[in-house]
Amino acid sequence: MGPRLRTARERHGTTLTGVSRATGISLSTLSRIETGRRKPTLEVLLQLAKAYGVSLDELAGTAPAATGPRDPAPRRSGNDKAVLPLTRYVGGLHAHKHVLPAVDAPPARPRQVSHDGHEWLCVLYGRLWLALGEQDLVLSAGDVAEFDTRTAHGVANAGPGGPVEYLIMFGPQGERLRPRTPTPDRGAR
Repeated sequence: MGPRLRTARERHGTTLTGVSRATGISLSTLSRIETGRRKPTLEVLLQLAKAYGVSLDELAGTAPAATGPRDPAPRRSGNDKAVLPLTRYVGGLHAHKHVLPAVDAPPARPRQVSHDGHEWLCVLYGRLWLALGEQDLVLSAGDVAEFDTRTAHGVANAGPGGPVEYLIMFGPQGERLRPRTPTPDRGAR
C-alpha cells in the first residue's frame, strides 16, 4: 500500500507536507504509511483518495492506475489493438474503447474466444467484422451488437479503408444493459 500511496502523491505533484496541510493527517503518520511502518485506516485512505483525485480501487491496487489525474493509458495487444479502459472499479459493468489499426488487405476470419459474461458493442468509426459463432457480421458506424459471451466471438477490421473504433460494455457476471427510454404519451399530440 505504501508504494502505491507514494506514487499517487508524486503523480499528483505534492509533498508529504502539502498533503498533511490539505488533509489534517500528521506528517509523521503519512511518512510511516508510505514507508510501510503503519497501515492506513479506511478514513485515512478516503481522505488521501480525495486529495490525490483517484479512486480507492487505485490506491488498493484493484484497478488499473491512471497515467494522469484522470486519463488511463491505452493498453496495446499483440495485434496492435489499443484498449482504453473507461471504468476503474472492480465488479459490475466495464466500459472500454477499442481502436483497431488500418489494414492493407482483408484479414483472415477473427480468432474466436468464449467466456462467461455479456457484451454490448457500438461501432464509432470504420467497419468492424464480428464473427459470432457461425455468423459473420460487418458493422458500420452507429451499428450496435449485443451477445452472450459464452458464444464464441472475435473481431477484426473488416478490410482496407482505415482504422476501426468501437465501444464495449462488458458484464463479467452476465450483467446486461437495461434500456430505460420513456414511452411517449400516445394520446397527447
